Amino acid sequence: MRAHGSLPPLSLDQLRIEAASGEVDTVLVAFTDMEGRLQGKRLSARYFLEETLEHGTEGCNYLLAVDVDMNTVDGYAMSSWETGYGDFVMAPDLSTLRRTPWAEGAVMVTADLTWHDGGPVAASPRQVLDHQRQRLAEHGWQAYAGTELEFVVYRDTYEQAWNSAYRDLTPANQYNVDYSVLGGARVEPLLRRVRNEMTGAGLYVESAKGECNLGQHEIVFRYDEVQRTCDQHSVYKNGAKEIAAQEGMSLTFMAKPNDREGNSCHIHLSLRDDDGTPVMAEGQGLSETGRHFLGGQLAALRELTLLLAPNINSYKRFVPGSFAPTTVAWGHDNRTCALRVVGHGPSLRVENRVPGGDVNPYLASAAMVAAGLHGVEHGIEPGEPLTGNAYTSGLPTVPTTLREALELWEGSALAREAFGEEVVAHYANRARVELAAFDAAVTDWEMFRGFERM
Repeated sequence: MRAHGSLPPLSLDQLRIEAASGEVDTVLVAFTDMEGRLQGKRLSARYFLEETLEHGTEGCNYLLAVDVDMNTVDGYAMSSWETGYGDFVMAPDLSTLRRTPWAEGAVMVTADLTWHDGGPVAASPRQVLDHQRQRLAEHGWQAYAGTELEFVVYRDTYEQAWNSAYRDLTPANQYNVDYSVLGGARVEPLLRRVRNEMTGAGLYVESAKGECNLGQHEIVFRYDEVQRTCDQHSVYKNGAKEIAAQEGMSLTFMAKPNDREGNSCHIHLSLRDDDGTPVMAEGQGLSETGRHFLGGQLAALRELTLLLAPNINSYKRFVPGSFAPTTVAWGHDNRTCALRVVGHGPSLRVENRVPGGDVNPYLASAAMVAAGLHGVEHGIEPGEPLTGNAYTSGLPTVPTTLREALELWEGSALAREAFGEEVVAHYANRARVELAAFDAAVTDWEMFRGFERM
């Protein structure tokens, strides 16, 4: 992976000029929650410049202690009725200040979460990743990453989809348009808006292409330092939904929206030293550090899958022969493996194929860094690459359910050592909340099978 130089897309001085002229009237201060969603506030530009820059802005700490429906739930140490559901501070990171071309008169800045004494909110996804970045820095390394998000586009609005209980939706393409130029053209007005407006937000767009599922597409952005990649991932995911809604359409990143191919989010990751020199490559192959980093990925994959596949639906994507991985294996340019080594020389990198489109990029990237450091610090060799079909190899598999992933996470000494007890307990509780909600639900599948015939 070559460095390309990344500058903040909007300077504070320029914001002051545009706020004074009235060109910008709103500053969105946002952070990424456990679900990978942006949460925050829309502030007047004047208030942001006069007050928030120095003091930050506050938000209820339940934002990291609720379920997907924003219901308060038990089991979180950081936030509860007993502690009064107080506030934490959203501190703007000005290096992330960016335009949002899909929102007239507005700009956005990503926030770090702190407590009132200035201490970090350890379970915040951005902070979880930052802890692993600090561990890398102790070795004199930085991680660079790229995320490849797939999504399915529908001709229905989000409101129409909701009101129809997500039945009988009309996909933007009605046949497989993988790499099809014609198929992509059918939704090019939407895709072009997303590409161009993400460029306006400071993201470096590479390409767009059709995928296998009906109405499925992928827009790829150039890799960057891992935290910047995750910041941009969250901005893109939110912005793409807003743009789709403005176009009278909808799109979903859920891992398995129907019984066809799921939405993946392959994560490419490599390391560089403080001089910018790649450290995972040696000649045209893996260096010793690269081998051990890969060995750690394999050794830790099952224990850390909870951060790669966070939802019940995530595991329905893992189907043999679907290009979604089921096997803990690695190979050179082998798409049947969970871990694929791609690139040559300085561009050599590891691609983790486990995450789906529902992944939280900060948590997944943190898991990859933690696993790699485990391999480096313990000298774990990855073994020989798999050259055949990983689906039929008989090798150990990734967890098949959220319940299994939770058990492995809670029983992992590696997770506790890498992330700390607070983070392990926090994300274990999130998984238990999801499982309890699912276990209590009566599904359409049960109704169709049992209403009349049982």
